[in-house]
Amino acid sequence: MEGEREYRRIAVFGGVYSNYLALEATLEDARRRDVEAIFCLGDMGAFGPHPDRVFPPLRQAGVLAIQGNYDDSLGAGKEDCGCGYTDPRDNFFARISYEYTFKNTSAENKAWLRTLPKHQRIRLGEHRVLMCHGSPRMLNEFLWESTTPNGLLEKFMRDYQAEVILCTHTGIKWHRALAGGRHLVNVGAIGRPENDGMTNVWCAILTADAGLQVEFVPVHYDHEALAREMEREGLPSEFVETVRTGWWTTCLEVLPAKERARGKY
Repeated sequence: MEGEREYRRIAVFGGVYSNYLALEATLEDARRRDVEAIFCLGDMGAFGPHPDRVFPPLRQAGVLAIQGNYDDSLGAGKEDCGCGYTDPRDNFFARISYEYTFKNTSAENKAWLRTLPKHQRIRLGEHRVLMCHGSPRMLNEFLWESTTPNGLLEKFMRDYQAEVILCTHTGIKWHRALAGGRHLVNVGAIGRPENDGMTNVWCAILTADAGLQVEFVPVHYDHEALAREMEREGLPSEFVETVRTGWWTTCLEVLPAKERARGKY
């Protein structure tokens, strides 16, 4: 489409989840990789401590952000996170997380979240790229690797006029190359580990070079410092355990069978 900014190499991440320590490490890593721009696919708050601490690094680094469901809810003053959960246990922990985040996010930052778009379009070399949080059609739709059919992705690309779709929301990264040089990239999240027993988080680097090159980059940060802060803030011990061990203890019921089987619980 006319007027879209064109890049050759970008960094993209999702799900900051108030993890300002991982955010700072991600931004430092991205700068070393000589990217032209850094994008965030939403959910600045949730899960972690001190949500207001993520906003200064985002602004100082010039990160181009879109709204996630958390940002939409916080900015609009909604009663819940709009996470898209249906199981009572998932919703129990989501409610704790949202109430803490809402209480500890300033009015100024809530106002900034209201200004963010829900989609971002750019060109990456010859590729038309659409960035969204959950899916192009729904802010909180979960696109899981094991349950998302190619036909749905191809329909999204036709309907939304894109060769590349970038999303997050699930917290677990994956990349699928489709016919005709098209790609779906779920960039994962930097706010909490990926339910793989590792304490690092993940960022995606995309490069227009002989097609599209997608690299998932592990980002290491002081996860123990974050865990101690979470304890001091009285956040659930289940959240703290995830940060320390790399295994999810909450948001499990929403996982499809294959993704859940990879975890510990």
